[in-house]
Amino acid sequence: MPAVIIYMSLHGCTEKAAKMLSEMSWGKVDLVNLRNHPTPSLDNYSSVIIGGSIHMGQIQDKIRRYCNDNMNELLTKRLGLYLCHMTEGEKAVQQFNDAYCDKLRNHSVANGLFGGEFNLEKMNPHEKTLIMKTAGIDKSISKLDIKAIEGFGRVIFHLDKS
Repeated sequence: MPAVIIYMSLHGCTEKAAKMLSEMSWGKVDLVNLRNHPTPSLDNYSSVIIGGSIHMGQIQDKIRRYCNDNMNELLTKRLGLYLCHMTEGEKAVQQFNDAYCDKLRNHSVANGLFGGEFNLEKMNPHEKTLIMKTAGIDKSISKLDIKAIEGFGRVIFHLDKS
């Protein structure tokens, strides 16, 4: 059975991570952005990866709702959870724990903190001004953690030899 990566991407970072993960698999992986397809079925998938990002301190509502609405079915799948974020250390861990409930985190075989990006070119003027002021930046930056994505992919797609 193929795998599916269900994600929410507003400015492209979470989608970039989803595409990187899909390219690691030897099998078929479908990509579904909840922004465009709010209720994908899980019937045809044995492995499900859920990916979101932090905006204004929280994961997107569509990811949270999808997880809550599909909790029972997600708990029957090989599950991976990832988060794109611009925080580090304990704050990043806390954001992950706040984003995904205990049941899902405890069931998942792979959890990933992938870092993030501020892509000013894809933000609306209000978002851009807010990010530039609060983050103290004047150009787009990427802190996407490629090694974390690769490690997550090895686990979820059984690529490790152990």
